[in-house]
Amino acid sequence: MSDSGLDSQRIASLTEAQQEIYRNRTGQSAKEYQRAVEVMPGGVPSSFQMMDPWPVYLTEGKGSQVWDVDGNQYTDFHAGFGVMVIGHANPTIGEAVKARIDQSTHFAAPTNDSIEVAEELKRRFKLPHWRFINSGTEATMDAVHLARGATGRDMILKVEGSYHGHHDAVMVSVAPPLDQIGTRENPIAIPYGEGTPKALTDLTHTVPFNDVDALKAVLENIGDQVAGMIVEPAMMNINIIPPKDGYLQEVRDLTEQYGIKLIFDEVKTGATMSHGGATGYYGVTPDMITLAKATCGGYPGGSIGMSDEIAQLVEDDRVKQYGTFNGNPLVMAAAKAALTEVLTEQAYVELNEKNEYLKKRCQEIIDTYELPAYTEGIGAKGCVIFSPQRLYEYRDYAEYVNEELSTLGWLYHMNNGIFMTPGVEEEWTLSVFHTEEDLDNYANAFEAFAKDLRA
Repeated sequence: MSDSGLDSQRIASLTEAQQEIYRNRTGQSAKEYQRAVEVMPGGVPSSFQMMDPWPVYLTEGKGSQVWDVDGNQYTDFHAGFGVMVIGHANPTIGEAVKARIDQSTHFAAPTNDSIEVAEELKRRFKLPHWRFINSGTEATMDAVHLARGATGRDMILKVEGSYHGHHDAVMVSVAPPLDQIGTRENPIAIPYGEGTPKALTDLTHTVPFNDVDALKAVLENIGDQVAGMIVEPAMMNINIIPPKDGYLQEVRDLTEQYGIKLIFDEVKTGATMSHGGATGYYGVTPDMITLAKATCGGYPGGSIGMSDEIAQLVEDDRVKQYGTFNGNPLVMAAAKAALTEVLTEQAYVELNEKNEYLKKRCQEIIDTYELPAYTEGIGAKGCVIFSPQRLYEYRDYAEYVNEELSTLGWLYHMNNGIFMTPGVEEEWTLSVFHTEEDLDNYANAFEAFAKDLRA
């Protein structure tokens, strides 16, 4: 028996059975995969899209539903890794983009829409200046450059277990082995994969999330050398881990004390947590905010918000912030429609109500079947965390989360028409189109999983 009181052999047997169902349901995806691996590593455009034994290849999405090449219909809780809070084929977004297409798809020159989007972001996130880029990775990369330019320092501080895009400064300690990361007060930064020079890894230091004492210890040693600290206000790369009460304000106070620029990476939280993102939800304002994903209405784009001091660096061209497609007119049209017409304050009230309903249903199932798990979530995002105790940071996640249960839960959802993100996070994103029936379908698939575990 496992520590959870669940039979490990039964978990393995159920996983094997569900894998067979998955293979039988997705035969055409298997054929697409065999074709794709000849021209794309892993058969996918991005490694995050890889699944075992092969990914599901999609053809269409409408509202809260998506369809694959085998004709299977799913209720979408994946949402393109949290992008599609607006839902698929949202007519408001479609009409805005179609109108812009007729006027040209690219200028490399500013448009009125870019002004209006920047004004809306200023209103929502309370930072006065905004620039546009094309992805979350570019947003955090620019933020790191700006922190270094503003301080004249080189070191960056990040949280263990957080993913901030795939540039060298932050490809550190994303999923480090516990036996290699050192003590809480003196963490060791571990490169995330190969290809990052040690000379650059040495410039990035790490701290555990939600641990002010550990942060103080690190800053006492290197605080006067750190240019910027980048942090997800609520961690959303290892399930969902909210900050402890007062933690973000302590981080804000300490970074100000040491002259460090504080960056909130709101790529995941910015348009999912609340109308004002995590910044508004928790009431702590950083020097910079990075946004992407759901803020651009399903189109590839992002933005970086900055204080007056940081903005002056850009305006004076002391820190270079360039990009041919920055502020692309199609992206700006989609972002304007998403932010001003779809993702309104009332939309977030309704998204939160839906999320609370789904969390409640899943928690009732957890309690009924005595699973080693609990629910967590804020705004449009939620998850079931397969851990016998609450998580507060990455070290908890790496020690306690049951990957076998997470994988089995993912298979049950996929095989029961619930499209989920691959991996052990088991995190859902709701859209404005999700109905109570959609939420019940998710909960019913979860209950089938729980019932079979305890049979």
